[in-house]
Amino acid sequence: MYNNIKLDKGLYSITGKSFTQALSQLDPDENYAGTELAGLDAFERQLKRFDIKLSGENCDMVEKFFVTQESAVLFPEYVRRMIKQGMNEASIIGNIAAASTYTDGLDFRGLTVTVSGNDSGVSQGGNLPQTTVRLANAASELTKFARKLNCSYESIRKQRLEAFGVILKGLGAQISRAVNKLAVTALSSGVTPSSISGDSITYADLAAFWASIGDYDMNVMVCGPDVMAEILGLDEMKLCVSDFMSSGRVKTPYGVTIVKCSAIDDGRIIGIDKTCAGEMVYGTDIVVDYDKLISTQCDEIACSVTVGFSKLISGAVKVLDTVS
Repeated sequence: MYNNIKLDKGLYSITGKSFTQALSQLDPDENYAGTELAGLDAFERQLKRFDIKLSGENCDMVEKFFVTQESAVLFPEYVRRMIKQGMNEASIIGNIAAASTYTDGLDFRGLTVTVSGNDSGVSQGGNLPQTTVRLANAASELTKFARKLNCSYESIRKQRLEAFGVILKGLGAQISRAVNKLAVTALSSGVTPSSISGDSITYADLAAFWASIGDYDMNVMVCGPDVMAEILGLDEMKLCVSDFMSSGRVKTPYGVTIVKCSAIDDGRIIGIDKTCAGEMVYGTDIVVDYDKLISTQCDEIACSVTVGFSKLISGAVKVLDTVS
């Protein structure tokens, strides 16, 4: 049972397994089917074991993790999960990446797709139209994004875990915004921007931009806060208020999701077919220096993620500049 598991920091260093995966191997989830613990994973069961409450009215302080040597082993995973949650909340990757790939290398070679011929029909003995897939000519290096939080144990030990979690999530959000910038830069690279017809964006400009992607389906537009405010101010967008209230997503009347990204160039909109435009490449998940965190005398929290982004089909991406 979960309350008899021996916890030590070696669970963080098992090749090919996260801490929770290693813990689950010792304490399988299927053992709890049909019980009150069925909805918890192996890490959450350990929190219950040591009576550590992360939120709510009776939320514990940071020092609760360090009551015993074994409970201290859980602290790095708590930190990682909070940072990961902050990354997910700030990330736009789910809205723009058609696929996610994982690699154990330091670089990657993306795929390039070219289409030739036409689809008007093939005559007897005629050449077939082709879609050609090749590896990119050169490998792209994965980029490591990292941040360090300076905080002595003395300064955080009496902080409520819910409040400290907000700080950790903010750390993750900062990393995620850097990853967002990498992705939108890769998507717009090599694409010649079009321009709006007047001095300020109109609904007709948006509709024309949506239609400009041709054979693909522009289902996502990514823009900065300034452009998004302009779009939301258009009279036609008032028709979409009920959709936003029900789903939390901003969409045009013709169904395009508008995604805000502070990392994008001022006045620029990137329109994509999210089903085929780009690929997110992960070299690592979020990594936290577990060894220092298990010590109660830690004076910093260091975290990092290594990623890359590859554009798959250039025709599935368009760019619109709304300022001259």
